[in-house]
Amino acid sequence: MKNKLGVKTVVSIVASAVMFLGVSTACAETATDIDRDVDTAIAKLYATTSAAKELSKVAKGVLVFPNVMKAGFIVGGQYGTGALRKGGKTVGYYNTAAASYGLQIGAQTLGYAMFFMTDKALDYLKKSEGWEIGVGPNIVVVDEGAARALTTSTAKDDIYVFFFNQKGLMAGIGIQGSKITQIHPDK
Repeated sequence: MKNKLGVKTVVSIVASAVMFLGVSTACAETATDIDRDVDTAIAKLYATTSAAKELSKVAKGVLVFPNVMKAGFIVGGQYGTGALRKGGKTVGYYNTAAASYGLQIGAQTLGYAMFFMTDKALDYLKKSEGWEIGVGPNIVVVDEGAARALTTSTAKDDIYVFFFNQKGLMAGIGIQGSKITQIHPDK
């Protein structure tokens, strides 16, 4: 009896996570919506983080996900849409999705920007049909302390990631796999 109750609970949690990702996908934004949100997010990031603004001047491309929703209770998921910018202009649209399992609880929204510093890293994004984070180019997550010391002359890695606009609370440890895939939203 105890095992059946445990299985039902796990199935409910998995179903909730699938519904969360499904609802996010069903509420797909148009290209105009994504561009507007990216414009707002990138302006705020550059206003608050000088290292991001400086890297943008030499980056081969910047992939911005302005509104990523993340939630979980043992099983979790996240989803968001964004745009790849080269020279300040959108050249493609992408989504980011992830599932996780582990000791976790909570919900939050956040944004992040990935600064592609090499042609090789940018080509990897374009050629892969669904890029799994952790496979491929070297990624460095830049925290507030590292951002103060980061300059265009010290930036030697393939990709630098800046997180911003974090709201809510997500706590715990878990195994997570994010995937970035090109999309083609309506105009």
